[in-house]
Amino acid sequence: MLIISNQIQLPESEIELSAVRAQGAGGQNVNKVSSAIHLRFDIAASSLPQEIKQRVLALRDQRITADGVVVIKAQRFRTQEKNRDDALARLQALISSVLKTPKKRVPTKPTRGSKERRLKHKTRRGQIKSMRGKVSDH
Repeated sequence: MLIISNQIQLPESEIELSAVRAQGAGGQNVNKVSSAIHLRFDIAASSLPQEIKQRVLALRDQRITADGVVVIKAQRFRTQEKNRDDALARLQALISSVLKTPKKRVPTKPTRGSKERRLKHKTRRGQIKSMRGKVSDH
């Protein structure tokens, strides 16, 4: 079980983990050992509440494919176990980021004082710029 919050838990059967060979530097260890982890999580087929599914799918995240599958590749560590834990933690963080309902924005208008200060500043800047012209002898 992957615990997201007190109410939301994901069974391990919904998360597909596969070991692959890591990329990059690491010498002979990279060539021989499959220590990187590919995590795949299908959002639509999961047991997440419908509202949470919609929020996760609405995220503009490069780890979410067009089909609604989260793909995470963890290869930060040298051992498969640490990479597995890292991938699960990243999935947990992704889902946890949408748990809090966003506050509805209340539109406000600028105050009279702020309008006056803005216009005063504009006229002052205009006067400064007007004095940058050529100097004429009178």
